[in-house]
Amino acid sequence: MRENFLVFGSPRIEEDEIEEVVSCLRSGWIGTGPRVAEFERRFAAYKGATHAIAVNSCTAALHLSILAAGIGPGDEVITTPMTFCASVNAIIHAGATPVLADIDPRSMNIDPEKVGAKITPRTKAILPVHFAGRSCDMDPLCAIAEEHRLTIIEDCAHAIETEYRGRKAGNFGDFGCFSFYVTKNVITGEGGLILARKPEHAARLKVLALHGMSADAWKRFGDEGYKHYLVTEAGFKYNMMDLQAAIGLRQMEKVEPFWERRREIWTRYMNELSDLPLTLPAPVEPDTRHAFHLFSILVDEARSGISRDAFLTAMTKYKIGVGVHYLSIPEHPFYQGRYGWSPDQYPHARDIGRRTVSLPISAKLTDADVTDVIQAVREILAK
Repeated sequence: MRENFLVFGSPRIEEDEIEEVVSCLRSGWIGTGPRVAEFERRFAAYKGATHAIAVNSCTAALHLSILAAGIGPGDEVITTPMTFCASVNAIIHAGATPVLADIDPRSMNIDPEKVGAKITPRTKAILPVHFAGRSCDMDPLCAIAEEHRLTIIEDCAHAIETEYRGRKAGNFGDFGCFSFYVTKNVITGEGGLILARKPEHAARLKVLALHGMSADAWKRFGDEGYKHYLVTEAGFKYNMMDLQAAIGLRQMEKVEPFWERRREIWTRYMNELSDLPLTLPAPVEPDTRHAFHLFSILVDEARSGISRDAFLTAMTKYKIGVGVHYLSIPEHPFYQGRYGWSPDQYPHARDIGRRTVSLPISAKLTDADVTDVIQAVREILAK
């Protein structure tokens, strides 16, 4: 038994991140400023994109992208029931109506065939979520979008390193939305970012993210002389701070080694848990790159001899932090009451959501930590 609790998703923070934050504090520029601009440049370069707009969360990124696409009341946006509530809430906050299409049970991503069946004259966008770091099947989704003249807004919260057939996630649609929350593959504590294909979208997103003030309003306190700002529309307080970007700048230098470490952990889990009565993640598809953000197993009581919730409790008793990604969206009372959704309407998402458990896979984990996780799983299933 471990002496200390293994926190699920705890990030790997090293001395250079700490030094960059201290340097930011000493600079006197803590709010939105030059470090945010540099973080945008570096992230865009990593993704091979032209326009990057840093914001304070992926939720904000999704909300602003929907607004910048001109989507609002009376419009429908199709997304997955196997996602965090933010994907759906962003659609609601924009005044549009979320429509769910069930998932492919193998990939746990939205099923393009189900998407095609949900299109109506009111459909304006598809919001695919690259679940756990595995790319959605983007070729058929893009074909559907082109046929029906729909916007694609990618939820890439799990997919910083993800690629599909030679293209990086976040570059398939008009908008790609990323998260730098504390459990993500690159962190800024809280934070998000939008990749925009069109310059006019990028310009509007920058304005919307900072109260609707004219572009580069943060420069008004610089050393080039005071600059008046003008409010051009009712925007939001969604900007990222330099204090956050300071962490992100150093994290961007470690994307590949951290990805490699998570791949090592993923491989150990796949090899050392393969003989147990569990369902492990599907192998990585050819010509794709998995971000290895989550390692989600399925615990089926009839097969494993223990319920999913009892397994979660047992892992906690072994001092191993675990996650649930996710109870399907229609399980939640708010959406049932507002939209009349039932889990039984989306059986693949329902079944996976009731059996899924995410094991720790942070780059912070030591080999001993991984051994502890594997040993705990094996001992719990042996009882």
